[in-house]
Amino acid sequence: MARTLEEVQATLEAARISGGLLPVAQSLTMAQGVMPGEILLMEIDETLDKALAAGERLVVRGDHEEKVVLCTDSTTYMVRVADTSNLLLVASGFAGPAQAAEHKGAASLAHVQICGFASSFLETRLCKPGLRKLRALLGEMPYAVPEEESMRGEDLGPAGLTTTELLQVIQSSEVELLAGLKDLHACQINGRWRMLSFDYEMRLLGLITQLVDSESWDFRLVPLSTCLEELEPLEPREMIQHCLECYGQRLCHLAEVHYALDEVRVCCAFAEMLLCASISFNLSEFMTVWSQSVPEGMHTDLVQLEGLVLVDRESLPPVISLMRITDLPEDVNERFNRLFTLRSRWREDDIVPYIRDLCGEKQTVAALLTKHTRCSVHRGVKMYGARRPIHRPTR
Repeated sequence: MARTLEEVQATLEAARISGGLLPVAQSLTMAQGVMPGEILLMEIDETLDKALAAGERLVVRGDHEEKVVLCTDSTTYMVRVADTSNLLLVASGFAGPAQAAEHKGAASLAHVQICGFASSFLETRLCKPGLRKLRALLGEMPYAVPEEESMRGEDLGPAGLTTTELLQVIQSSEVELLAGLKDLHACQINGRWRMLSFDYEMRLLGLITQLVDSESWDFRLVPLSTCLEELEPLEPREMIQHCLECYGQRLCHLAEVHYALDEVRVCCAFAEMLLCASISFNLSEFMTVWSQSVPEGMHTDLVQLEGLVLVDRESLPPVISLMRITDLPEDVNERFNRLFTLRSRWREDDIVPYIRDLCGEKQTVAALLTKHTRCSVHRGVKMYGARRPIHRPTR
């Protein structure tokens, strides 16, 4: 039975609560048939609120072995359950204090029914997209060379995945997914995304850089039309242009399309190609061969190879080896465990390139090192060792 305003006033007086009621008081009653667990609440930030108001879809992504994420068209959020000591009530027509205080006229009592309640809610937090799986999926069947692709049996079905298919298995928004595909140098062939094999990509890049040197072009001004005409007998035009897109920036010069080759990307590619052939390389010899392999006018520097190579300065002579950051685990604890399995102590300038990507929002590399490592000084050089016992893989 609903209470009257007089009954509410009497209850306040009996409880010795002073101050009176707002112009509109509200009496809450539980609707019939309301059961726990029937409603799920989610806390959203301003960005998510604006996305919903603009009509964007919010998509939940993740399989049984993954943590759930929530994606808008352009951002990804991690989702986790947060418990609260206060019972959260869901009511229709409830007026907040500010709205109740604005009421004009005689005091009144509004009856509001509670249509649901919960003791927990879903908390969302902006996170990085889960793109590591993308490399693994596309790397299962890379595009090798046109000759091999033409011999591929029709019974194997189409190679690669469409954007829609990728969005069904990758924990990422569409905008972030497309950016990730670009970073992987993936290309669309017959509407399906494919990664080029490393050997074929280097073959294409080698043809372009050889042509740049033979024609004495400035690597910052490579004419597209001439490049396609010269290399078309050797490789498909689409693949040549795709390689230029991956390693250069499109620009217009004298009403013609040109590409400015990116010095860092090209130098990194040639360094990786050289180091793929051996476990380790004499550092001095590598620097000489590397500088001779890139197009004329480009300058090589070890700084360009952060997150790609590891230099052992304690070895005599110093050696360099390939160690891609993409081959390391994404989990923070697993990443540090792997790093300290490789080396018991790390110099700061050696370890930072391999942990910088682990920093979350408002987190610094220094904070990561403080939490997961122990700092010491060895021969006047600051070194970082493992804070916890190292779990080495069993053989």
